[in-house]
Amino acid sequence: MRILGISAFYHDSAAALVRDGEVVAAAQEERFTRKKHDARFPENAAGYCLREGGVSLRDLDYVVFYEKPFLKFERLLETYLSFAPNGLRSFSMAVPLWVREKLFQKDLLKDHLAKLGEGFDLEKLIFTEHHQSHAASAFFPSPFEEALILTMDGVGEWATTSAALGRGNSLEIIKEIFFPHSLGLLYSAFTYYTGFKVNSGEYKLMGLAPYGEPRFVQKILDNLVYLKPDGSFRLNLPYFNYCTGLTMTNGKFDSLFGAPVRKPSDRLTQLHMDVAASIQVVLEEIVLRLTRALGKETGARNLCLAGGVALNCVANGKILRDGHFDKIWIQPASGDAGGALGAALAAYHLHKGQPRRVSGDGKDAMHGAYLGPAFSQEEIERRLSAAGARYTVLDEAGMIGACVDALVEGKAVGWFQGRMEFGPRALGGRSILGDARSPKMQSVLNLKVKYRESFRPFAPSVLREDAAGWFELDEDSPYMLLVAGVQESRRRQMTAEEQKLFGIEKLNVPRSEIPAVTHVDYSARIQTVHADTNPRYHALISSFKARTGCPVIVNTSFNVRGEPIVGSPEDAFRCFMGTEIEALAVGNCFLRKEDQNPALKINYEHKFELD
Repeated sequence: MRILGISAFYHDSAAALVRDGEVVAAAQEERFTRKKHDARFPENAAGYCLREGGVSLRDLDYVVFYEKPFLKFERLLETYLSFAPNGLRSFSMAVPLWVREKLFQKDLLKDHLAKLGEGFDLEKLIFTEHHQSHAASAFFPSPFEEALILTMDGVGEWATTSAALGRGNSLEIIKEIFFPHSLGLLYSAFTYYTGFKVNSGEYKLMGLAPYGEPRFVQKILDNLVYLKPDGSFRLNLPYFNYCTGLTMTNGKFDSLFGAPVRKPSDRLTQLHMDVAASIQVVLEEIVLRLTRALGKETGARNLCLAGGVALNCVANGKILRDGHFDKIWIQPASGDAGGALGAALAAYHLHKGQPRRVSGDGKDAMHGAYLGPAFSQEEIERRLSAAGARYTVLDEAGMIGACVDALVEGKAVGWFQGRMEFGPRALGGRSILGDARSPKMQSVLNLKVKYRESFRPFAPSVLREDAAGWFELDEDSPYMLLVAGVQESRRRQMTAEEQKLFGIEKLNVPRSEIPAVTHVDYSARIQTVHADTNPRYHALISSFKARTGCPVIVNTSFNVRGEPIVGSPEDAFRCFMGTEIEALAVGNCFLRKEDQNPALKINYEHKFELD
C-alpha cells in the first residue's frame, strides 16, 4: 500500500511517502524552492517522493492531507463571532482568502495533484485532523509498542494541546485543550514581543533565555496564564491580539513589561533577555505539570512528543531528567512539515487498520531522518563542474582526512553527504562543521558564516559511545532535540570577575573544553551520532577524535540566516562562495576556497530575507 502525505498552505509545507507502513521519503518544499518556510503546495517535494519510491500518482492508494479545512474554517468564523465587532479588519482580510482557496481545498488539491501526473482517482484523497497527524507522526515511527503521546503547538483545527494513547497500530486521543488557549501561541507572543518572527524565531527566544534572569515568571503566571496543578491552563485573552488582530500582543501586554514590542533592528536589552528567560521557565513548568499528571493518570512509561512546542529542546531535556518516564521519543519533524508524514501513517494504520512493526531493538523507523534526496558521485561532479567549481575527487579516507585537517586548522567546513534530513535540524547530511574546542568558532560561525545574531548557540555532534563522557546525557539523541549540561569534569571554572558579567557580556567567556558548543548556562543541544544511520559522519568524527582526543565537533545547518538548508550540490557551492566557509565536501569532491574562481564569489550576507 502506497500513501502520499501532504502538509501545505500554512507554513513549512512538505510531502512524505509511506509504503506498507515503512517511511520511504519525506522532504520540505522550501529545500527545492529556496523560499524559507514555503507554504505553497509541495509540488517539488511530492515529485521527489514519488521518484524516490519509483511510483506515479496513479499508483498511489491514497493521498492524505494533514488537517480538515472545514473544521478550521468553523474555528475561524466562531472566533470572529465571539469577539465581534473587534477584529473586523482581520476578518475582512482572512475570510475572502478562505472562501476563495482554503474552504474549497479539495478542488485546490485536485488542481495541484494534476500537475504531478494523470490518472489519480479523487476518491483516494482523504483528510486527517491536525493533531491526529502530529500524534501519528510521533507514535507510529517510535520504538515503542505502547506510549503516551503529547502534542503541543499553536493550533490545529481547534486543538492546541492534546494527549493520546498509542498501542500497536491504534491511537486514541484522550484529552484536549482548545483554541484560543495555546501554549504554542503563548510562546509565539513572546517571540513577537522580543522582536523575532513568529513561526520562525521561537528557537531564538529559547537560545536567548540563558542570558537573562527569569524575574517575570510570577508576573506571567499572575496576569497571562491561569495554570492548574495538572498542567491544564487558560490564557488571559485581553493581553493578546492573535484571535482577531494582525499582531500577537497589544498595548496592555506592553504595559505589563514596561516597554513596547522590540523592532527587529533594535538592540537586544537585558529586559528582552529576562523576558525570554521568564517565558522559557513558564513553558517548562506547564510542560512538566502536563507530563507528570498524564503519566500518573495513564501509567504510561514511554512518552512521544510532537507539535511545534516539541522543538523546544530545553523543555524536552527537563522532561527526560524529571524521571516520570523510562523513555521519551520526539518526532524530528515535530512542526507542520511532520504532519505530512503523520497523515500518511494515520491513513495506513488508523484508516486502513494495517499492522505496525516495532523493531524490538530500541531503534525507531525514521532512518535517522535521512529521508530527502541524495546525489550520485557522477551527478555531483557534473553539477559542480557546470557551476564552475574547482574540486579534487578523493577516496573516502582521503576526503575524511582532508576535512579533519581543515577542522583542526580552525576552518569552517561545508559537509554535503548522503540523503538530506527531514525536519528543521541539520544532522550531518547538510551541515557546516567546526572545531568544538575553538574559543573563537562560535563567533566566527555566527558573524562570518551564518550572518546571524552573535548570541545564538551551536550544537555539538558527539559519537554516541562517547556522549556520557562529555555531557550529562547517556541516552540516544540523534535528532538534536535534547539539551543537557556539559559534564562537570569538562567545565572551566569562571573567575570572580567573569561571574559578575550580565547578559550578552557572558558570550565570550570560555566555559569548557568545548567552548564553541557550550552555552552560557553550561548546556548544549546534543546530537548523538550513530554508525548505523550515518556511517560517513561517524567516521569523520571518529577520525577527528583519533587526531585530537575529542569526539565532539560543531554542527550547524548548511545555510545562512534566512535561507533554507541547502538542497542540491549547486546550493552548497553557492553558499560556500557566498560566505567565509573555507572548505567544502560534497560526496567525494573536496573544494578549497583559495582554489575557486574569484569571479564566482557572491555576497550572501544580504541575499535572503532575515528570519
